[in-house]
Amino acid sequence: MRNPKIFTTLTTYNRSLFFADLLAGVTVALVALPLSLAIAIASGAPPEKGIVTAIIGGLLISLFGGSRVQIGGPTGAFIVVVFNVITQYGYDGLVLATFMAGIILLVGGYFRAGNLIAFVPEAVVNGFTIGIGIIIATSQLKDLFGLSIDNVPADFLEKIPVFWAAHQTLSLPATTIAIITLILIVVLRIIAPRFPSLIIGIGVGSVLVAMMSLPVDTLGSRFGQLPSQMPWPQLPDLSFSRIIELIPSALIIAFLAGVESLLSAMVADKMIDGQHRPNAELTAQGIANIGSALFTGLPATGAIARTATNIKAGGKTPVAGIIHAIIILLVMLLAAPLASYMAMPALAALLTITAWNMTEPHKWREYARGKKSDIILLLLTLILTVLVDLTVAIGVGVSVGLALRLSRRNNIKNDWSPPNR
Repeated sequence: MRNPKIFTTLTTYNRSLFFADLLAGVTVALVALPLSLAIAIASGAPPEKGIVTAIIGGLLISLFGGSRVQIGGPTGAFIVVVFNVITQYGYDGLVLATFMAGIILLVGGYFRAGNLIAFVPEAVVNGFTIGIGIIIATSQLKDLFGLSIDNVPADFLEKIPVFWAAHQTLSLPATTIAIITLILIVVLRIIAPRFPSLIIGIGVGSVLVAMMSLPVDTLGSRFGQLPSQMPWPQLPDLSFSRIIELIPSALIIAFLAGVESLLSAMVADKMIDGQHRPNAELTAQGIANIGSALFTGLPATGAIARTATNIKAGGKTPVAGIIHAIIILLVMLLAAPLASYMAMPALAALLTITAWNMTEPHKWREYARGKKSDIILLLLTLILTVLVDLTVAIGVGVSVGLALRLSRRNNIKNDWSPPNR
């Protein structure tokens, strides 16, 4: 079925469900706001694009999605792809690729491609996810330690010597703020999981920078003040030549959006003992990415961490996701100038924690005890992701994985074990 979950959940909606969704929506918005800014910056995009994506993508995914509790927006999984597309084709190229990816996902939802997730080997997903985590973490070293580097190379192997050459420019104030933020977020997640640890951690770090006048970069000093209004929708450049050169990027964005959203929905099902509608979910991702592109936003998909936060905060229906988008919009309209005080080392600390969670270290031992072919496939995908390209990594990983499974003459079954990132 491709019917959105909101149609069925609203038939029995009541006041108690609304208040539960309201609390969850506000809680998720507090998590999504700094994360969306940080993801946009790490992707090489203006920070406000992350907020626009959280608003438009989050709203449309909740309205049209196949999960009761899915929260959508920009995610860390897209950072590498978005950065590479912007570097090669410019930001307008990314907008067009996102628009095209939305159309691909709509077609996929129509032809019930949501059921094909069983064909993607779990080792491949684990491999490129760990690889993306490594790339994100290394990309944050400059801001974590306040290094004076004019231009950080995109290639992983080229970054290492550049970082080492700049190690003498390490800034003690920036490093201290990053460490304080890291400790606050981690400790609060352990002792007070219901508290908005991300906002508190970044808030404390940024307040220290402002009150002590520390020589540390802030969002405002680097990017200027965030706009306090939404952009007007506009169509991307749909020239034939531009479409042809961006087809590979659109396909990889569509693949990542589909896998990430279905994976997140599966995790949510496990947490709430529910059942999502995979083809409705793919359709929602298509609508959300077309919508995000029309507002010049980033690719959007279901976000595992924010979806889990929504469930733990008591979210019951898609209304929580709609409220989360509205709250972020209100913050943008009413309090955008405050965001300019966010300290860059604090945002880097947030993304470092996100990268660590993406690698799922609690599962490494389980991976090591798996089949040798799965270990090799995971490592192959990981290495190709980090050293070559995510598109190549996924293409080679999926091809080799399917060949291995077919060579065993087994039926292709769903071998997912949903992660808990």
